[in-house]
Amino acid sequence: MTDHVLIDRLQFTLAVTFHYLFPVLTMGLALFIAWLKTSAYLGRGGEDAERAARFWAKIFGLTFAVGVVTGIPLEFQFGTNWAAFSRYAGGVIGTTLAMEGVFAFFAESVFLGVFLWGRGRVSPRVHWISSLLVLVGSWLSGFFIIATNAWMQHPVGYAVNGDRLRLSSIWQLLTNPWLPWQYAHNMSGAAVTGAFALAAVGALYLLLDRHHEVARMCVRIGVIGALIFSVLQIFPTGDRSAHNVAHMQPPAFAAMEGMFQSERGAPLVIIGNPNTEQRRLESTIELPHVLSFLTSRNWNEQLTGLDAIPQDRWPNSVALVYYAYHIMVGLGTLFVVLAGIALLLLRRGRLYRSTRTLWALMIAFPLTYVANIAGWAVAETGRQPWVVYGLQRTRAGASPAESVPSGTALFSLLGFAGLYLLVGILYVVLVLRVFARGPVETGLKTTTAAR
Repeated sequence: MTDHVLIDRLQFTLAVTFHYLFPVLTMGLALFIAWLKTSAYLGRGGEDAERAARFWAKIFGLTFAVGVVTGIPLEFQFGTNWAAFSRYAGGVIGTTLAMEGVFAFFAESVFLGVFLWGRGRVSPRVHWISSLLVLVGSWLSGFFIIATNAWMQHPVGYAVNGDRLRLSSIWQLLTNPWLPWQYAHNMSGAAVTGAFALAAVGALYLLLDRHHEVARMCVRIGVIGALIFSVLQIFPTGDRSAHNVAHMQPPAFAAMEGMFQSERGAPLVIIGNPNTEQRRLESTIELPHVLSFLTSRNWNEQLTGLDAIPQDRWPNSVALVYYAYHIMVGLGTLFVVLAGIALLLLRRGRLYRSTRTLWALMIAFPLTYVANIAGWAVAETGRQPWVVYGLQRTRAGASPAESVPSGTALFSLLGFAGLYLLVGILYVVLVLRVFARGPVETGLKTTTAAR
């Protein structure tokens, strides 16, 4: 019989991965919608910026709605599949999850409604401010969710109360040393997705010879944003996040880098295949001493390998952590190169006519999802075998087999898979309808701050 904990993990993985496809886009788009709306309000982008902002707000609203629907099953799974974890840690994580709902989600929903349906009904200033508050609500929502995950990665501010944990310091929870760089890394990843979304759709319209002015604006803003946030993904946010993993989760860091043996002056492996049976990396291309330097700023620093760590503390799949990490880093590097080339062509006035580059921008957009999901795979699989690092193992956090048998969990897993397939198809159809219509005329003159 299949292990019920494995089925529980697969079900949660499916639910959270599918759900995250939507918030990662809304958090990224919120920044650029506010950018476009501010440009229109200040009179710098004209009517084209207003049209672009309204167009992307429609995509945002549709994506936000589907994100809400797909997020609901996650909340229920805490009580069904992971009841032991909820009972053990609910006194801590319940705080940040409640704050996300009360202070962020509802604010985002309200001001999104004002932005979508308030034009012509509220003053231009209020309509502009609503776009900024959608951004604040979206990113604040992400902050509380990341604060919850950061606590699971590096628990602080808690006290043991019998067989449960309780929150002893909300301040420590919200100033967790793991939190700032994880949050910055996550949000820059979302911004990369939003930037490439703008660039990809703008490129599509240019290739189709439609909506020229708005398309050029989206490509220009998208390429600039993509380069800025792709660089931030690598340094400093990626660098400092990896530094935290190296010092606070040595097993995860060793798996990420494929370090089966402790080593002084450890090399940075560019390409390699982990052989977990023989505990070594094969077919490697590496840069000597570079990993030690990046980790400690010391070329000869001793780094801890998996050989110095008890095997029951290793991630469940060293190979998965290793490959996911290198996929994320590889795609992040590719995004920097592509955005840099596109910006160079933009400065030379050739980007809008470069068919190959426009196609590359379109292809890069779905790859941003791969990079974001790979990053989360590194974080969550790397934390294993702990659901709360160092405090509660994943197996101990699952509901007992008597409460949720493996057969029941498998049946619901298949049900969720079918439901998500239908939701995904419906979402794609609706988005394509918005794309087909494009950024239509607003029917109103652009209102600047001077007016």
